[in-house]
Amino acid sequence: MSSNTKTVAFLGGTVGVGLSALKHTLAAGHQCIALCRTPAKLAALIPLESTPNLKIVEGNAHDLSAVTKCVQADDSGEKLVDMIVSTIGSRPKGGIAPEDPQCCRKGAAIMVEAINNLRNNGAIGNPHIVTFSTTGLSKFGRDYPWVLWPIYGWLLKAAHEDKELMEKRFMESGQPFTVVRASLLNDGVTNKTVRVGIEDPKTGRESLNIGYFISREDAGKWTAENLVLKEERKYLNKIVMITT
Repeated sequence: MSSNTKTVAFLGGTVGVGLSALKHTLAAGHQCIALCRTPAKLAALIPLESTPNLKIVEGNAHDLSAVTKCVQADDSGEKLVDMIVSTIGSRPKGGIAPEDPQCCRKGAAIMVEAINNLRNNGAIGNPHIVTFSTTGLSKFGRDYPWVLWPIYGWLLKAAHEDKELMEKRFMESGQPFTVVRASLLNDGVTNKTVRVGIEDPKTGRESLNIGYFISREDAGKWTAENLVLKEERKYLNKIVMITT
């Protein structure tokens, strides 16, 4: 294994943004550990026989035992992974409201607990946590087009509360982090230029780009290229807003 090879854990890597980020990370030759409720689902998308740098752990993001296996670099439990990419979220129930309105905050708490338990048992490492969130949560002003206020201010209120508490948990964890807040997600591969805004959670805006949509594929690709492969220092312990 190259000394430049990272071990990256993925939670939520079977669909959408997470799957896109996982594929691009694997293609770059990094070791990946993916947490999946149904491993066969991911194996059908990424054949294991031709992808030796992918390990699948069965379980979900609210299962402490499974998450613990996912965030350790190997079965010895002596070393933590280098990075964690979490794109978990609840499915909508009967429209737009989340099926589990506490999905993200619970997942964040379990992940931090798993890291702390391993470290308390002697594991070394300080994984950079990349968590996927949404625009509409900024304390420093609007970061989405004003015409979308009915969606952001009303329809997505429960989901946004959950994302906000998830972000807070990671920011207070003591782990290096990057919060990725995307504009509204859609499907398809556009290869459009991704525009980026940066916000410091304490001091406020460093730059701003406002947009309506970004595709899941483009969001995952940008996350992999800029936060996993390059690990741009300007995004460390920051909030980034991405849109096209």
